[in-house]
Amino acid sequence: MTGGGSGIGAASAQVLANAGWTVAISGRDANKLEQVISSRNDGRFLAFPLDVADRAAATRVHQQIVERLGAVRLLVNAAGLNVPRRSMADLVPEEWDKLLQTNATGAFNCTYLVVPGMRRMGDGLIIQIGSIAGLRASPLGGIAYNASKFAMAAMGIAIGEEERVNGIRVTVIHPGEVDTPIMQYRPKPVSQEHRNTMLKAEDVAAAVGFVASLPPRAHVWELVIKPTLQSFV
Repeated sequence: MTGGGSGIGAASAQVLANAGWTVAISGRDANKLEQVISSRNDGRFLAFPLDVADRAAATRVHQQIVERLGAVRLLVNAAGLNVPRRSMADLVPEEWDKLLQTNATGAFNCTYLVVPGMRRMGDGLIIQIGSIAGLRASPLGGIAYNASKFAMAAMGIAIGEEERVNGIRVTVIHPGEVDTPIMQYRPKPVSQEHRNTMLKAEDVAAAVGFVASLPPRAHVWELVIKPTLQSFV
């Protein structure tokens, strides 16, 4: 579980642990990971501080996970970020790089590491936490975030098509607006009234749990989940 220290990642880790999975959670903030770990005492969580954009670090962490738990059967790529300066007029190249390296390349780094083991098992599930911004580009998400989520979705779909013959399923979940810590990076503050209409992290986590509960014969290709009041046209 990448991005497991908060938001959708942390909520999804709880759902999977409740379903009986032992979950290796990773994230850049060790303190947040520790808070998630301390939320339960059943040994279902193991924490691995990690910046998914760091390929060498991802390789080390993957090896540690395999040594502790064996080959990875389920990967949830939930690490993601955005920046306040989102328009072409305001975005700087360094922030473009940061978003693409975390949201898209970070997902690739982790997927690249787990796929060989899944091939050997003839079974595996990868869930990409994308965004409606990866289906409908708009100024709200910003050019870099849109591009990163389109890349994440396209990567997941292409890998799923290639690897289905090896028993590997890839699902791209496209959430709409979710009330998570990423809201603090909106260009304009989000009112509490608006937040009250958004999805909560546990709503998306429930979708993750549903996809993970299906037998290997069943494959959810893509799944869109949005607030009732948010338009999708």
